[in-house]
Amino acid sequence: MAENKTKVALVTGAAQGIGRGIALKLAEDGFDLAIADLKPQQEKGQDVVQEVEALGRKAVFVPIDVSGKDSFDQAVDTAAEQLGGLDVLVNNAGIAQVQPILEVTQEELEKIFAINVHSIFFGIQAAVRKFDELGVKGKIINAASIAAVKGFPILSAYSASKFAVRGITQTAAQELAPKGHTVNAYGPGIVGTGMWELIDRELHKINGKPLGQNLQENVDTIALGRIETPEDVAGVVSFFASDRADYVTGQTLLVDGGMLYN
Repeated sequence: MAENKTKVALVTGAAQGIGRGIALKLAEDGFDLAIADLKPQQEKGQDVVQEVEALGRKAVFVPIDVSGKDSFDQAVDTAAEQLGGLDVLVNNAGIAQVQPILEVTQEELEKIFAINVHSIFFGIQAAVRKFDELGVKGKIINAASIAAVKGFPILSAYSASKFAVRGITQTAAQELAPKGHTVNAYGPGIVGTGMWELIDRELHKINGKPLGQNLQENVDTIALGRIETPEDVAGVVSFFASDRADYVTGQTLLVDGGMLYN
């Protein structure tokens, strides 16, 4: 019976946007879910818990501040305790910053690296501790971006943080391979979520183009001709989380509708 036990995934930043899309897709795949997000996001997170339960899976909301190691450790322990295990960690939580490079402040740099980069280290450390404790071969899936393979102007700090995610993914994959754990990353392009609304607003302030025009100009560069959805991203994460990806590790897979070719 132990071999057939339900698998458990913890998704950070899962109360909304891409994280919610990933959580629902993994629930469809048969995973029980830990919906991990900031405490003020608990109400939204509980809505996602109910959506997962409506798909016939178990789910719990787990408060987390991904920039804090203790918080990450606690979230992983809580998820494993309440759901009976841990097989997959999706390090999805992240923020964007839109700022000309000459104006980026120390505080802004520290904040984006704490949330986008430190969280990847803390997540890997917490998840592997739990995988080893439970005797499972786990899968870690990190949020990169098209900005992880090409730097974008006005997004220097964000691009730097996502290049870092790609580097950590490659090194962790090599270090953790002997334990049987895999580490991969997904690189979304332009997803129709609050993050791109923020980027559009900030670019409008910088270049004066009407609201929506910067976003549209970027969407116009997509070969498949439409904006990306959280479900598009979730399909790639679903693959990485499945046994179909058992022989894939250290990769950053762009899921951008055909913007960059790497």
